Amino acid sequence: MTMIEIKRPQELARLRRLALAAQGLLQAQPYGRGLSGARKAINHIGYVQIDTISVVERAHHHVFYSRVPKFKPAMTNQMLLDGDIFEYWAHAAAFLPITDFRFSLPYKHAIKSGQTHWYRTRDKKLMGELLARIRSDGPIRSRDVETNTTKREGWWDWNPAKKALEQMYMEGDLMVSDREGFQKTYDLTERVLPSHVNSQMPSMEEFAAHIVDHQLRCHGFASLKGLTYQRRNAELRIAVKALVTERLAQHTLEQVQVSSGEVFIFEMGALERPLPRFDSRMKILSPFDNSVIQRERLKTLFQYDYQLECYVPAAKRQYGYFCLPILYRDEFIGRMDCKAHRKISHLEIKSLHLEQPNHDEDLVITAFVDAITQFCHFQKCDSVSLTKAHPKHLTQRLRSALKPLG
Repeated sequence: MTMIEIKRPQELARLRRLALAAQGLLQAQPYGRGLSGARKAINHIGYVQIDTISVVERAHHHVFYSRVPKFKPAMTNQMLLDGDIFEYWAHAAAFLPITDFRFSLPYKHAIKSGQTHWYRTRDKKLMGELLARIRSDGPIRSRDVETNTTKREGWWDWNPAKKALEQMYMEGDLMVSDREGFQKTYDLTERVLPSHVNSQMPSMEEFAAHIVDHQLRCHGFASLKGLTYQRRNAELRIAVKALVTERLAQHTLEQVQVSSGEVFIFEMGALERPLPRFDSRMKILSPFDNSVIQRERLKTLFQYDYQLECYVPAAKRQYGYFCLPILYRDEFIGRMDCKAHRKISHLEIKSLHLEQPNHDEDLVITAFVDAITQFCHFQKCDSVSLTKAHPKHLTQRLRSALKPLG
């Protein structure tokens, strides 16, 4: 099995371009527009992470917005109601394509059989009572148990009941059938899952093939570690490694090594394909965007060292509470800490850091203003302000450029 070495900057630039194109971040509308575009987007990228932080529009809407023109946040729940997507655990809580439902079954089985745990202890009696209640009376909203802080006949203490619902959801007896913000509605899986969806447990070989094919499709290439990112299933990791070894021997896959020593796996011939084109648009991404969530990969490919600092003590933060990665052309060139003040429809840019000095400042400023204009609309804000920028000499120029936005 031969190993291609990537040494020259232009060769690494090719890898970056392939990675971004596979994520749908170079093209103007790679999946189309609106609801149909959102369906195609999640089918391609494989999942969209759900997050509760709301200083700007939530991550699961933001990821779609970055790839799909005319996307509206309400479309996410519409896809859930239409049975296009389902909610479950990927490396975190996520929306996933309904066509991938069967690949959620191994984890559900592991939890239900006790091979792994969601909650250490299970109240099987309470779970049975809640399941019977849902079967006879219909779906239960999470608020139906969360708001009953005093016991009433027919209901249960909210904390154990909430845990019981979540346990049954993780075991696969329940699915989320609807969402209102972060209030879930749970119903029986057999009533939620569309009848045409394959619900057969995959073999370990099928699961491994699904993982490898999906990762190569949505990322363009992957390291062996990246193929099973955040998956703790040892048997699956062994199966993935065996499949990769087999495909390398069959010459359907090839591998390259970059200067850091990292080895990436490609479909044979992928490196010879025409280089994807890009324009001068700037994208403001979510910290949970699929393209940046694997931080080691991000640093290796883009020399972009990114950390989400909302989990860092305030005194130790370098860039701010919720910094958003900034992609310009085919490089990550900075980050922006901002907050949407929804009551007054105002976007406050607390700090903007631009880190790549080899770009024309005028072009970068123009691209940023265009990007922030669209971003404001997405946040339902009609004005924007900038507190500080780095390098400092850009602060006044940026404020002047943003002045028409209020």
